[in-house]
Amino acid sequence: MSAGKKPPLRLRNSTETMDRNQTVEIMLTEKVSVLILKNAVPTICSMMVSAIYNTADTFFVSKLGTPASGAVGIIFSIMAVMQAFGFTIGMGSGSIVSRLLGGGDIKKASVFTSTGIVTAFSIGTVLGMTGIIFQDEITTKLGATSTILPYARDYARFILIGTPFFITSFVMNNQLRWQGKAALGMVGLISGGLLNIVLDPIFIFVLKLGMKGAALATLTSQLISFSILLSMFLRKKSVTDFSLRNVSRDAKDYLNIFRTGFPSFCRQGIGSFAMIVLNTQARKYGAISPACNFSADAVIAAMAITNRLFMLLMSVALGLGQGFQPVCGMNFGAKKYDRVKDGFFFLVKITFAILSVLALGVFIFAAPIARVFRDDPNVISTAVIALRAQSIAVPLHAIIFAVNTMLQTTGQPEQATILSSLRQGLFFIPLILFLPPLIGLRGVQTAQATADILTAAASVPFAVMFFKKLNQEKKSK
Repeated sequence: MSAGKKPPLRLRNSTETMDRNQTVEIMLTEKVSVLILKNAVPTICSMMVSAIYNTADTFFVSKLGTPASGAVGIIFSIMAVMQAFGFTIGMGSGSIVSRLLGGGDIKKASVFTSTGIVTAFSIGTVLGMTGIIFQDEITTKLGATSTILPYARDYARFILIGTPFFITSFVMNNQLRWQGKAALGMVGLISGGLLNIVLDPIFIFVLKLGMKGAALATLTSQLISFSILLSMFLRKKSVTDFSLRNVSRDAKDYLNIFRTGFPSFCRQGIGSFAMIVLNTQARKYGAISPACNFSADAVIAAMAITNRLFMLLMSVALGLGQGFQPVCGMNFGAKKYDRVKDGFFFLVKITFAILSVLALGVFIFAAPIARVFRDDPNVISTAVIALRAQSIAVPLHAIIFAVNTMLQTTGQPEQATILSSLRQGLFFIPLILFLPPLIGLRGVQTAQATADILTAAASVPFAVMFFKKLNQEKKSK
């Protein structure tokens, strides 16, 4: 075998070998812009549907009253913790799998696939049981007022039961996407998401289950998504193989997964903590400023609406970034650095253009959008300012997501972790703590946008240093 060539992937079935080898070869040869868009479309569809059914939850639950809308914002913090673990294990194991596939080692890639899935389910089971035991204490600490607490309790119970399925679904979807099989992940997530949208009004209003109905609809949809995604691995639709026999017994492999996925944990985990701080600041604002006629429930509900809506917009940026991940990972593993660079700059340009158009729409139609979710003057007036402030900063997520994705995908967890921690940790949390005492409610409404602008500015030096290092490696080859 010549020095520059990689060994062929070896699988039991020759047809499977051909199909899986072809998947990797396409990632290493086809035009990067085409690959990113091809992988991004199913991912964006998946994330849009997920964001839409989260938004649908907010929409239908809002019909139960302002405290119910606030409860969705409170429980979103719990779901963000689940996402933190799901993304940590999924992004960590998926990034490693992608680079191993680029280097031709499918056997080791299958070990990280199986280890990631089993680890996610185990951690999810522990987290779910702990959450159920300490449910009231947790929801109160998350910022629930006495009027929001009963709704939060009803919603949290079923969400916590589904924790292992929720976290593992994130991991399996990430695994498929990192292997260039984003369309398969799309089938699982979209099926569950559409089912959730259909079940919400049935369970909430037809069966008169109220808040419990919304949570039960979400739990049911998660179980369906989990089953479909798991079947993709069991039916050998993935590039790697999932088997309990493949689960690693080497502690270094687990450490490698969590080390590689740690930037995602920081991004999601700190984001969850930031949401808690936001809710407590909103509650405090209503409590210390009774003369302004804004209740704490109204402020919490308005920020919940704002966050859910921008999750919908961010799903486009995340989808494009995740379309870049397998392209970046496999080409970096194959040492095709020019393709990594071309993919990065294409990602920044296309993401900035799309987010600018979407943000402009939100800025112009902020009031009608807020009114769709809750026809409460206090909620609407609070949400409008927050929506417009965040609209200004949204296009800058093109550079934030692109740099973070590239660093994590190429095995630069330390830099990716620092960058992930900046947005919510170094910038947002101090801003949400110090701005409201200085400028009142405006501080709650504008803290996130200010943090995003600062994070975008801080991302540029990370990109410059990475490409400088990449050029040095290229010259040394």
